[in-house]
Amino acid sequence: MSNLESVTPEELAWLYRGISEIFPNQPDSQDVNENLVERLRQTDRPLRVKLGIDPTGTDIHLGHSIPVRKLRAFQDAGHTAVLIIGDFTARIGDPTGKSEVRRQLSVDEVKQNAQTYLEQVRPILDFETPGRLEIRYNSEWLEPLGLSKILELLATMTVGQMLAKEGFADRYKQENPIYLHEFLYPLMQGYDSVAVKADVELGGTDQKFNIAVGRDLQRHFGQTPQFGLLMPILIGTDGVQKMSKSLNNYVGLREDPLTMYQKLEGTKDNRLEEYFELLTDLALDELPTNPRDRQQLLAETIVAQYHGKQAADEAKKGGAIPEFSLASVQFPAKLFYVLNASGLCQSSGEARRQIQNGGVKLEGDRISEIDLTFDSPEALNGKVLQVGKKKFVRLVP
Repeated sequence: MSNLESVTPEELAWLYRGISEIFPNQPDSQDVNENLVERLRQTDRPLRVKLGIDPTGTDIHLGHSIPVRKLRAFQDAGHTAVLIIGDFTARIGDPTGKSEVRRQLSVDEVKQNAQTYLEQVRPILDFETPGRLEIRYNSEWLEPLGLSKILELLATMTVGQMLAKEGFADRYKQENPIYLHEFLYPLMQGYDSVAVKADVELGGTDQKFNIAVGRDLQRHFGQTPQFGLLMPILIGTDGVQKMSKSLNNYVGLREDPLTMYQKLEGTKDNRLEEYFELLTDLALDELPTNPRDRQQLLAETIVAQYHGKQAADEAKKGGAIPEFSLASVQFPAKLFYVLNASGLCQSSGEARRQIQNGGVKLEGDRISEIDLTFDSPEALNGKVLQVGKKKFVRLVP
């Protein structure tokens, strides 16, 4: 890589976009170990930029895409993305933010999840340019670790340091069990940085402890400690809580274009700029002033990223959803009755078959319970009911 001493602050705008914290960060220092900009300017080689993903589930949502997009920005700037699939650490599960121990996954579960993760990040990362992407599995170096090496890792931290980690501290105070294997998780994630000789590690703001452990372990093993780049945790489509599948306020990368468009078109006004900054490359000072235009531009831009411009255009055309008033429905009501009453299905029998065959979604989530019953219209108000790929209604009071 060529020397970057002539790079202007404007040309490094990609680095700072959507960043909550860089550490260490001494902006006036000329020391390449304290100032990442100086490291970028003075380096004579591509930096190795690490992002670890534990395949503990099957779906990635837009919140997960934020550090992956930053990884792509480093690729585009000429650096090497080191994407670590945590096939070994996923068997433990990151205890960060968890109030109880996570279920340990089998090797086969992790392997299947890893393949789906790679498929979902393919539209984001540069898989083609030689030297721009390394995909590594941390079982490569963690599986062979002998007891002597594990003891060496354990000896780098005290129990007090571990209990200072937010999730552990809360569980300890509440007298929820903390198992010894969970203490190994931050050390193993940190050892990943040693194994791949990372210069930079990316993660959400909840990963600061784990990334700092990586710095400590690199120092212990005689390496130059990595920089940490932390990005915000994305607030979900409800505009209040962090994006999460369990809270049903998420937009999945594998969702069909129309579902994705409709969810994003409803982004809360006070979250629009945040979504543009974290999920697109559009110039923030050139966005439309009208909130409705902003919502549509956001939806078009993100759908195009994952499904292509033609799919985004078609989703926009189909984005105007007819409404069905629940006033004519007597509650409690079974969902198959609502499907029939709304005209999405010609009969209750057809509605039941559609549910049984997996053809019905509510707010993008597939419904499998044939006799699903709602006690009141409040549980359905504002939600989109879908049959197949092309039939939708928005349920209104």
